[in-house]
Amino acid sequence: MITFEHVGKRYPGGTQALSDVNFELAGGEMAFLVGHSGAGKSTLLRLIALLERPSRGQVLFEGRNIGRISSRQIPRLRRRIGVIFQDHKLLSDRKVFDNVALPLMIAGHGWSGIRRRVHAALDQVGLLDKQNMRIPTLSGGEQQRVGIARAMVGKPPVLLADEPTGNLDPALSAELMQLFCTLNELGTTVLIATHDLALVHRLGRRTLVLEGGSMIRDGTVDATDSSSDPAGSMGARQGSRT
Repeated sequence: MITFEHVGKRYPGGTQALSDVNFELAGGEMAFLVGHSGAGKSTLLRLIALLERPSRGQVLFEGRNIGRISSRQIPRLRRRIGVIFQDHKLLSDRKVFDNVALPLMIAGHGWSGIRRRVHAALDQVGLLDKQNMRIPTLSGGEQQRVGIARAMVGKPPVLLADEPTGNLDPALSAELMQLFCTLNELGTTVLIATHDLALVHRLGRRTLVLEGGSMIRDGTVDATDSSSDPAGSMGARQGSRT
């Protein structure tokens, strides 16, 4: 579903964020993207969501080179990709319901359909009883769940999450990760950028490791491995993935 072929990204001013990155994420797969701050995780997600375009190479989505699509075609593609931002990017002057409904309103859905979908999304993240509350009154974990509900309300086939458990306590982090696992089990392709290595190890999913903009590991972390370094724990399990 998502393929990177020799992808590089250099920002104006000369900063090389990604260098010759290659990998493929199949439809219905769930994977983690890990690496130190500045390794290129957010840039990689932004390329998939077409918030940035690659400087070289190809990013393919469902077999299509999205780096070449026109600006007019971008909104249609983005409706197939749900994005959860680290800083939530919620509208603080709007209610929870309105924040989640926004993508559907932009897409031109009718009111009855919007209400049904928003209620279903909020129920899935456990916030249906808070639909009329304003964002500043919610806890950090609740705001993150609003962001998840907004990302999935349009039922996109792909869900991208940039540090979704940042600044959350371990219990809330585990709860959110279980929600991602549930969405994946229902058929959603999920790619999560995270620093939470303990959760990565515990879930034992495929893990892509970035270092200095390069993909240095791609494999499955052993859920029983107590090491805090996914790069080290996957060295012998990299297989044929690149």
